[in-house]
Amino acid sequence: MPSTHSSEPMRIAMISTPFLSVPPHDYGGTELIVYELVEGLADRGHDVTLFAPGNSVTHARLAWLYPEPKWPPHALPDINHATWSMAQIAADGFDLIHAHSPAVLGLGRLVPNIPIIYTIHHDRDEYFSDYYRHFQNVQYIAISHNQQRLETPLVGCQVIHHGLAPERFEWTHHPGDYACFLGRFSKIKGPHTAIDVARQAGLPICVAGEIHPEDEKFAERELKPRLNQPHVRYLGCVSFSQKVPLLRDARVLLSPLEWEEPFGLALIEAMLSGCPVVAFPRGSVPELIETGVTGFIAGSPEEMAEIIRPGGVLESFDRCRCRCRAAERFSRARLVTDHLRLYQRVIAAHATRKTHSSHPATPVAA
Repeated sequence: MPSTHSSEPMRIAMISTPFLSVPPHDYGGTELIVYELVEGLADRGHDVTLFAPGNSVTHARLAWLYPEPKWPPHALPDINHATWSMAQIAADGFDLIHAHSPAVLGLGRLVPNIPIIYTIHHDRDEYFSDYYRHFQNVQYIAISHNQQRLETPLVGCQVIHHGLAPERFEWTHHPGDYACFLGRFSKIKGPHTAIDVARQAGLPICVAGEIHPEDEKFAERELKPRLNQPHVRYLGCVSFSQKVPLLRDARVLLSPLEWEEPFGLALIEAMLSGCPVVAFPRGSVPELIETGVTGFIAGSPEEMAEIIRPGGVLESFDRCRCRCRAAERFSRARLVTDHLRLYQRVIAAHATRKTHSSHPATPVAA
C-alpha cells in the first residue's frame, strides 16, 4: 500500500462509460470531466489507466473493450464494459478505482481489496437511489451541494464541483451583441424560454444543442417554431472548437432551468470565457453564480430580460474579473487537487480497515 503523501504516485483505475469517447466530440458532460481529471492526474505523475472506448485520446494508459462508443446508451454494453474493466483491474495491481458507471458498484464485491469511489452525475432518480443504498462502503462524490441534499443519505459522500482547464477557453473585453443558449433541447433546460427572453430584451440569440429522442414532442410543439423566428440563429450541436468563440463573443449565456440541475458545465464554460451567466435559481445555480461577478440570478423571464437588456447591468460587467474568478473556483487544477485529497483519505481508511479486520478476535473471558 503506497503512502498517502501527495508526492507518492498512485495507481488509479478510471472507469468511464462505453457510450462516448473521452473527451467527447460534442455532447457529453461526464466524459469531459473524466478527461479533465485523467489528464490532470497524469500530469501530476500518477499512474492512471482509463477504461473507455478505443477512440478516446489521453496521455494516460488507455484500455478498451469497444473500439467505438456504443450510442445510444443501453444497459448491456454498460455491463459488458464494466465487467471487462473490473476483470482487468482484478488481474493487475491498483490502489483505487474511480467509477463513473453505476454497474461497477455491484461488481466491486468481486474486488473487495480495492477501494471504490463513484461520482454521481445525474439528478435524483429513485431507481438509482435504491441501488446506491446497497453500497454504503463506497465513497460517493456529489457534484453539487444541492444534488447531495436531494440524494438518498449516503454514509460517505463528498461534494466536489467540476473543473475545466481555463487555458482552453478564450475571452474578450468586447463581446458581440447576442445572447446564447447552450445545452440539450429539453423543456427542463429552457431553450424555449431563452428564445422568448432574448426577443423580449431586443437581442439576437444563438441557440446551440440537439434534440434527444425523449424530447421530440416538446421540440415539435415549443422549440421548432421558435427556431424559425428572425432573432434566432440555430447552430445545432457544436464541437468544442465552435463552442470557444461562441462563448467568448456572447453578451450573455442564458440558463432558464426548470429542474434541479446537478451541476451545469455550460455555466462554468461561459464563466471561463468571461461571459456572464443569467439563470433561474434551480439546482446548482446558487452555488455556481456569484452575483455581479460571474453572472446574475433571475426570478422570472421578465427579470432575466431586464438584466440582459442593452443599457442594463451587463454594460459595466467586468469580463476579466469573471474569467479570473471562474479560474479560481472551477479550474482543472482545483478539480484534481480535491480528488487527490479524497483519494489519499480513502486509501488510508481502506488500509486501516484491512489491518483491523486481519487481527484475530480477542477471546471473551469466561
